[in-house]
Amino acid sequence: MTVALAGRAPATFEIKSANLPLVALLLKSTNLAALSDEMARHYGELPNFFDHDPLVVDLSPLQSTADADDATVDFPALLALLRQYRVMPIAAKGGSAAQMQAAQLAGLAAAPDATMATPSPVRHEAAAPPAPVEVAAPASALVIDKPLRSGQQVYARGRDLVLLCMVNAGAEVIADGHIHVYAPLRGKAIAGARGNADARIFALCMEPELISIAGIYRTSEVALPPDVWSKPTQVRLMGEPGDGKLVMEPIKA
Repeated sequence: MTVALAGRAPATFEIKSANLPLVALLLKSTNLAALSDEMARHYGELPNFFDHDPLVVDLSPLQSTADADDATVDFPALLALLRQYRVMPIAAKGGSAAQMQAAQLAGLAAAPDATMATPSPVRHEAAAPPAPVEVAAPASALVIDKPLRSGQQVYARGRDLVLLCMVNAGAEVIADGHIHVYAPLRGKAIAGARGNADARIFALCMEPELISIAGIYRTSEVALPPDVWSKPTQVRLMGEPGDGKLVMEPIKA
């Protein structure tokens, strides 16, 4: 039987394709108790790190385990855990047939074509130059011109953070981009908070309780080298996120 659709466009709705900025959770274990503990350590002190971002649960890491076929994910518990951190799970990908069926029963859409952003494009010598495109101006830096006291926290979401006054011990400054402190840095500084491995931390007087770039961190329990302690310093990440190390270099006039 053939069904003909009305030729006149609907007056009350219109359906078009759309692109969403998605974050992805690469699930490496079905142990949700361990996942909960690790998420609490990473995000427990950052209640506003996410802002109801749509999220894809990527199950492909589970397929490399020895018991991949038997790896059962408690999706209702997983979704409840993720929502505690202000993310909105909407889809799943990369799982076995049983896992994807369970994901769909929990209300997740199947998104096999969802892709994750990479830090930089792959370049090939023989590739033709890309056509010019219009690039939106980057978000301006968040500038703070008052000292931060113990217990205060500032997060520059999607941009750099510039501080013109002291960051006291017990204060915390976070940015998705770079952090510039034109004063003593004595609290915690977390740059590249969403995985930007190119982010850096700059301070005129480096005396931090903790410094971190793209998840790689160093605390005051490991003393900084004498050539950078209390001196103008930049911190950058050498290596890949998750497997790199922080490098501290004096800033010389």
